[in-house]
Amino acid sequence: MARTTFSGPVASDNGFIGGTATDPISVTTATNISSFYATSSATTGDTRLNYSRLDITSTGSGETIRAFTRVTGANAATGGTVNGAHISLSVNSGGTISGAGNALRVTLGAAAGVSTGGTVAALQVDSDLNATASVPGTASFIRVTNTNTTKITNLLNLPTPASGQVLAAVVGSPTQTHTIKCVDSAGTAYYIMVSTTA
Repeated sequence: MARTTFSGPVASDNGFIGGTATDPISVTTATNISSFYATSSATTGDTRLNYSRLDITSTGSGETIRAFTRVTGANAATGGTVNGAHISLSVNSGGTISGAGNALRVTLGAAAGVSTGGTVAALQVDSDLNATASVPGTASFIRVTNTNTTKITNLLNLPTPASGQVLAAVVGSPTQTHTIKCVDSAGTAYYIMVSTTA
């Protein structure tokens, strides 16, 4: 099998370092810099290709995984895409799912009796745009696409309606007080009607 030769530092010191900010691994032909391939025929239990765990034991902060893609070349992603991370679940021929299957699962947890404090969320979407940056009118916090022939027709799958929960029956006759703006792939704006009362 042909091997790709990289330039740049690759060092190990109680961990693995592949390049630095000032001396990165240099790649001139598109390739997977780090690759893991495995198969699992286990009938029970979870097989994980990569398992990482970080315990925060003091007042510091951090992440178990931090992915950062930076574009410094003009016209990047010509004929492709650029992503901070791309996570997929594919059910191939002969495969079926008996339990739950998710391309991405995010969980916010707390032990019994714990009050988390802070501003917590299972998912946070953010923007970091400089004052002189500009974005197209189709820019959004979340983009939904139906790529192949068979289409998903539900935007969300929510818990069963219950009073005071994420999905709840209308109480009385609330008046629309605000809108949430959406935009389609052509840039046409649509508005979800919302109210400050239940």
